[in-house]
Amino acid sequence: MLNREQEIARRRTFAIISHPDAGKTTLTEKLLLYGGAIREAGSVKSRKAGNYAVSDWMEIEMQRGISVTSSVMNFDYEGYRINILDTPGHQDFSEDAYRTLVAADSAVMLLDGAKGVEEQTRKLFHVCKMRGIPIFTFVNKLDRVCKNPFDLQDELEKTLGIHSYPVTWPVGVDGVFKGVYNRALRRLELFQTSGSHGSQKISSIQIDISDPDLESYIGAEAAQNLRDDIDLLDHAGDSFDLQRVLAGELTPMFFGSAMNNFGVQQFLEDFIKMSPAPGKRNSTKGLIEPGDESFSGFVFKIQANMDPKHRDRLAFIRICSGRYEKDMSVYNERLGKPVRLAQPQQFMAQNRAMVEEAYAGDIIGVFDAGTFHLGDTLHSSKESFCFDPIPMFPAEHFAAVSAMDISKRKQFVKGIEQLKTEGAIQVFHNPDYGNDKYVVGVAGALQLDVLAYRMQGEYGVQLRVESLPIQYARWYTPEDATLDLPQYSGDVTRVTDSLGRPVILFASRWALQKVEEKNTHVKFLDIAP
Repeated sequence: MLNREQEIARRRTFAIISHPDAGKTTLTEKLLLYGGAIREAGSVKSRKAGNYAVSDWMEIEMQRGISVTSSVMNFDYEGYRINILDTPGHQDFSEDAYRTLVAADSAVMLLDGAKGVEEQTRKLFHVCKMRGIPIFTFVNKLDRVCKNPFDLQDELEKTLGIHSYPVTWPVGVDGVFKGVYNRALRRLELFQTSGSHGSQKISSIQIDISDPDLESYIGAEAAQNLRDDIDLLDHAGDSFDLQRVLAGELTPMFFGSAMNNFGVQQFLEDFIKMSPAPGKRNSTKGLIEPGDESFSGFVFKIQANMDPKHRDRLAFIRICSGRYEKDMSVYNERLGKPVRLAQPQQFMAQNRAMVEEAYAGDIIGVFDAGTFHLGDTLHSSKESFCFDPIPMFPAEHFAAVSAMDISKRKQFVKGIEQLKTEGAIQVFHNPDYGNDKYVVGVAGALQLDVLAYRMQGEYGVQLRVESLPIQYARWYTPEDATLDLPQYSGDVTRVTDSLGRPVILFASRWALQKVEEKNTHVKFLDIAP
């Protein structure tokens, strides 16, 4: 029986970040496969046959082949408790990815070996950098023609400003990937291809680099290239320094092919040994230690209708300290009163298991009847405090939405309100629209498609979506300020947000600048105060 400190020490909670199509969902599945959480991985390429990714649970994700919301998965492996946060890669859903990173202790940055560092990866990397969390790099798709690994190292340093230490090194030339070399063990692992298309574990052959038969296994050219590369890395590359890794200054680098299972197990085993256990969390009363006796955590995600049959809603909580016990009551700082954390669950995407206890680093989902909001601080401490707020991002696309069938108004309002609480949309009220139409704002245009899809599938409401010529939403302080606004211009629209705060919508940067110039006594904010 482990005590609380031992339980916390064995937790590893991390997010996987990447650009779309780098293979993030595939890597997640293969970690589950090698971790023993699943027996067979459903290849992303087999979606048309109905063999969907384990981490994609929304029907729209299965149909489109993209992840549009974060998934939470956990399993035990060699004495460690692994909590994986699989974030959306598509830039239109980046806000959900940003929120999820707040709940992680480290991040795995997945790169396409042929494309290197791409735009969405760069954005998510900088969020990790701002939070100071360690970053581990997995270069994927080595079964195809890829960039030279030294060029990828150089790209990491020049583009992201981070040094790298290759823990493994690819063996092979011109897309003929033979295996990976483990620098610490001075051992080459050659992978055996199989007919399972990556759905099952594969066997490998392990060879010492000093083995005189090395050339017979990989060929003379590949053997010489490997020796030359290792000599260069040992003499001119960065040395490994775990403290620099934990400080986010050095990224351990791994190579492989998630689709074919090459290098995945080696990565998993090294990652859990190098990555940090749950750490301290900042709050209004200072740092909260994970080993503190009192329970604390925060809500970083709210998701409705994970099980469409039950129309449920779950609040996902990152536990920061103490021990969770089933159905315990805790204090909600925002509400100023105790709440019960009922029906606690942990996940394998859409599959759930009831939880009797959980510790700092764990992610649990609890039943939410509309009680919780994103960012809520929950604790059992006698002293009031709040964790740092979760960053919110300004909407960039706007539309007027209404129900095509006015008899569905009740379901329409319920659906909009629930999706707003999830953080999937921002909702504004325009007095000219009455109560049957809302203005919604989203970070990416594809979110409007998901909104319409979910309203139809989860609430039975067919939406009328009218794009609006709006580019910016601005809150302002003080709220009672007298504003000088154009009287008849369609470039400026007054609305209120879901909490009744005044907001101005602008059709262009020019319109925003003109209003700012005429109202120098007012501060305009792109995020709600």
